[in-house]
Amino acid sequence: MGKNTGKNKGIQTIMILAIILLLPGFLYVVLNRTGMANSYSTLPIFGQKEVPGTTHRKWGRDIMDTIYHEVPNMSFINYDGKPVDLFGKDSAITVVHLFYSRDKSFSTTMINSLNKISGEFRHNKMIKFYSVSVDTTYDTPDVLKNYIKNIDPSDKRWYFVSKPSSDIFKFAKDGLLQDALATADKDNPFVVGSSYVLIDTKRRIRGFYDITMNKEAERLSDEVKLLVVEEIRNHPPKIETK
Repeated sequence: MGKNTGKNKGIQTIMILAIILLLPGFLYVVLNRTGMANSYSTLPIFGQKEVPGTTHRKWGRDIMDTIYHEVPNMSFINYDGKPVDLFGKDSAITVVHLFYSRDKSFSTTMINSLNKISGEFRHNKMIKFYSVSVDTTYDTPDVLKNYIKNIDPSDKRWYFVSKPSSDIFKFAKDGLLQDALATADKDNPFVVGSSYVLIDTKRRIRGFYDITMNKEAERLSDEVKLLVVEEIRNHPPKIETK
């Protein structure tokens, strides 16, 4: 009995060691074949997309190329009178919304909420915020400077801009996929979308956040962080070697 027990224990030990050695490799093969390797939470990409029929390789697999809707660049004048591009030379995650200073409802609410969010990310140079006025005649830099006199956006990479280089309504509709139009109502001369738009470093729209709905500002904050993680994963910092 003693010899058989010893043999059984030896066999069990060998089996356990074999499982320990072989299991990681087995799991890698299974995950890689099922496409689950290196998966993580990601945000959707909004707007029209086109599949050109070409492919690229990622994680050892051929992936179909997709051309996504991109927000076009636009030049503005900032509240301090300086020219600013929506997408500068440096890659950045961008949060954009439409407003006009004479609006005392949605615009005011969106500015106040974004003040808190931009403050949360004030030390992250990867993120920029743009409040874009559609009232291109009235909202001069001096008007905007007075409009934000109780806000200091200078250390938050937050721009209050007007005077676009082309049609602001076409840009809003075709670029940001947001409603924006002029009306005949003197008290409410414009209708603008009530959403923040989250844009990644490739100028693709990754989220809409309607300020009229509960917890949308909180969701924007969370998904900005998620997009930061995605950007770091896709563009890990390079380590210089001598």
